[in-house]
This record gives sequence, structure tokens and C-alpha cells, in this order.
Amino acid sequence: MRDWRRIEAIQIAHRDWFRKWEATNPDGPGDFDFRALVRNSIRQLNAEASIPFVIEYQGELVGQLTVSNILHGSASTAFIGYWISPEVAGLGITTIAVALATDYMFQVVGLHRIEIDIRPENASSLRVVEKLGFRFEGTKKGFIHINNDWRDHSVFALIREDVPQGLLNRFLNH
Repeated sequence: MRDWRRIEAIQIAHRDWFRKWEATNPDGPGDFDFRALVRNSIRQLNAEASIPFVIEYQGELVGQLTVSNILHGSASTAFIGYWISPEVAGLGITTIAVALATDYMFQVVGLHRIEIDIRPENASSLRVVEKLGFRFEGTKKGFIHINNDWRDHSVFALIREDVPQGLLNRFLNH
């Protein structure tokens, strides 16, 4: 809960930056209640359905990465979503955060597959999965409601066997 004010400040200060990429509820309000968002993240964490992480750079909170829709057992999979403040975008921070979260989910949590779904026009996020070697698997038509319309998403994934020495290690030594 201590991070909600910083998350809110970043999101409000950069509404135009985030609006074109963030999910919207086609049946609900257009504004976020950031405290409720954080409380919901904590509930999902307690239910082992998602793990929210903050992204820090030089000791400052600059973004968020969430591992969501965690399934154990025969599926053993999860999705990664993230955002980063525009002041630090392009510095490779998101790439490192995704690699660290992927390694944690494979090596500590024991998942088998990580998926990242990205709007085809989001060049910055596409660059993250390209640098990390996530495999393109196809397109989900009208997958998520974003910025007042249903948007297609490109699907990228890795399985644990793709990175036996860890994704961060592969990225740093490639």
C-alpha cells in the first residue's frame, strides 16, 4: 500500500503517455481508483493469482510489472504486463525487469510458460520481447479493451526449457 501514491502520481502526470496502452472497462468508469487497484493487487497476490512488482531505478519507483493469471498444475503458466514512466523509457529498465520476473517465475515459483501480449503498434514493448527472445505465437483478435476499443494483441511466449541458464543470464551474455 505504501507505493500507491507514487504509482498514482506517475500515472496522473503522464495520462497521455499511458492512455493509449492501458486497459479500460467497456462497462465501467473511465477513471482509476489507485488505492482500490493496489488493494485488488494485494488480494490477488494473497490468492496466488498474480504477483505485482514495482520497478525501481536508482532507488526510485518508476514503473510496475505484474505477473497475472497464474495457473499451477498442468497449465503452469502466467502472463506478464508492465508499464514504465516516460522519463526512463528506453533505458533497458523494462527489459531487465521482465527478465528478472521471468526467471523468478521459472526458477522460484516453478512455472513452465510465460506469455506477454502486446498491441502490434507498441514498438517499445515489441522491442523488449525481441531483445529477450520471446517467441511470436500469433495474434489474439479484439483481445483487450484499451482506450475505448477492443484491440488486437500479438502473443509472445517462452517456456522454461528455452532458457535453462535463466533469461537474464542469456540476455546479458548474448
